[in-house]
Amino acid sequence: MENRELSKELKTLAMDLGAALFGVADIAPVKKGFHFSDEILKDLDYAISIGIRLSDPILDEIKDAPTSIYYHHYRQANIELDRMAFRLTGLMQRRGYKALPVPASQIIDWEKQKGHLSHKRIGELAGLGFIGRNNLLVNPDLGSRFRLVTVLTNAPLEPDRPVDLNCGKCRACIDACPAGAIKENKEDFDHIRCYEKLKEFRNKRIVNQFICGVCVRACKTHEQIHGHNS
Repeated sequence: MENRELSKELKTLAMDLGAALFGVADIAPVKKGFHFSDEILKDLDYAISIGIRLSDPILDEIKDAPTSIYYHHYRQANIELDRMAFRLTGLMQRRGYKALPVPASQIIDWEKQKGHLSHKRIGELAGLGFIGRNNLLVNPDLGSRFRLVTVLTNAPLEPDRPVDLNCGKCRACIDACPAGAIKENKEDFDHIRCYEKLKEFRNKRIVNQFICGVCVRACKTHEQIHGHNS
């Protein structure tokens, strides 16, 4: 009962701070792939995944390259997510639990596009969506129009269930991708071609970070997929 109440309190806090998505994942089976020491991770067997919705008008302005306002919006979203993670961390620590907020956008290997962990993988385990052809987490209600942050904890929260969904017949991101990195099968996503296009955008001074946003804009909600493509 105590852990259920804590989960409810954490979700309420996240939503009050502006979150659109909240889920809990059991990460014990996957945490060996995280880029933290075994000592830090030894009893952190649960993760909270929080998502913040991005602005539709800002995304809708994107055509075949990121825009300057999307770059600013992207950075502000990450700042807000990190703040949320800090607030939830404080709450759990006041309750006597450990909590480790993982930065929303801290890349430790740009070529492989890897961070301390995969926020989208945690979000998938926490029931927030499925990994789509675009190599992003796709939420049934938001498509890929959101960003994520993760908080690891030893609080034995009740995990949510992954969703049993997929992209179906939707191939909007394949047609939109300026790098040609998105393929029919999500396992064939070409990370190198994606990264090269991100470098091109940055080298042209379009943005000052390795971001794109084209496939984020193109990704449809589950209702759009099954309402118009079934």
